[in-house]
Amino acid sequence: MKHTLLKTTAIAMALSVGVVQAAEYKASTAEGPIKIVNLKAMEAQVEANMDKGAFGYIRGGAEDENNLRANTRAFDKKYIMPRSLQGIEFSDINLKTEFLGIKLDTPIIQAPMAAQGLAHQQGEVATAKGMAKAGSIFSLSTYGNKTIKEVAQAQPGYPFFFQLYMSKNDAFNQYILSQAKQYGAKGIIMTIDSSVGGYREDDVKNNFQFPLGFANLEAFAKISDDKSKTGKGSGISEIYAQAKQAFTPADIQYVKKMSGLPVIVKGIESPEDADTAIKAGADAIWVSNHGGRQLDSAPATIDVLPAIAKVVNKRVPIVFDSGVRRGSHVFKALASGADVVAVGRPILYGLNLGGAEGVNSVIQQLNKELRINMMLGGARNVKEIQATHLYTDADFK
Repeated sequence: MKHTLLKTTAIAMALSVGVVQAAEYKASTAEGPIKIVNLKAMEAQVEANMDKGAFGYIRGGAEDENNLRANTRAFDKKYIMPRSLQGIEFSDINLKTEFLGIKLDTPIIQAPMAAQGLAHQQGEVATAKGMAKAGSIFSLSTYGNKTIKEVAQAQPGYPFFFQLYMSKNDAFNQYILSQAKQYGAKGIIMTIDSSVGGYREDDVKNNFQFPLGFANLEAFAKISDDKSKTGKGSGISEIYAQAKQAFTPADIQYVKKMSGLPVIVKGIESPEDADTAIKAGADAIWVSNHGGRQLDSAPATIDVLPAIAKVVNKRVPIVFDSGVRRGSHVFKALASGADVVAVGRPILYGLNLGGAEGVNSVIQQLNKELRINMMLGGARNVKEIQATHLYTDADFK
């Protein structure tokens, strides 16, 4: 009887452990450079390598995903005229540039993305290391799985930005901005296009809830009486419901004063909003439609960039993102008015497949393609790309 009882207890314990293990999220631990033919092909590799719900959250767009697809397809409507009599050697091609006083080895930076622990066990720490190796900038989301301190200590001395999703709780805003300043963030990316989450059907079909907590929210919860959701077990709509919704120009001034850092206003798609943000004190404009994850009927970002650049008129620098999958896309964005170009999902794909080295591999693939486009398009450096005239079908009629 005693033996049977012990055996039954052991089985129960084993089943209990099994249940815990089944519920524990298993992220990739891959480490090393990855071979890339093109960034688009990475998506299928990652889908086979990742939890269905997590992959759907990362890959998916809003509603019918028209905006998601248009972001990339719209680049095809712009042409780079080949130039062959410029006296350029391939060794002359130089990708170095500068943004807000930060020297960069490439005009390609990383767009802030939440919950990178879904893609890799080391999450944002690995991405920060990969971007540092590429000589570029890492951007940490408020909804990251690592804290500001952890990211800052991952690659001491390397620049990073902090993406702020303003909370309805000013105590949290003050706490998180003080953390960003304390640990050396070079700027605050103030995101204004996510007052409500877009209707993302992959998340609905998969009943997706975050299996991991958001480290910055968890850290604040420990030192306050705030009872807000901290990520784990929540859907993105529940998290967004805690964020500020009614933005005004005064919020830009608030963030500048509270942080003492440059403020980059992200989520600009209209020239009017760009002008308003600059007049309110924005130090840079980030042209983005959130990678097609918000308003499905919005235009592609490359289509609105020239009009925004015209209104900005070099008063502040411009960051561009959404749909970038080729070096030619980087070239076209720079030639359309951007100062630097940010990349999102492909970096998370590289993170999943190779950790920090995989992130660097993605940037180097884009750099390789960009250099070739520069050589064939007659541009030695970023400034010459920015002076390049792009053509459309209308030019040939």
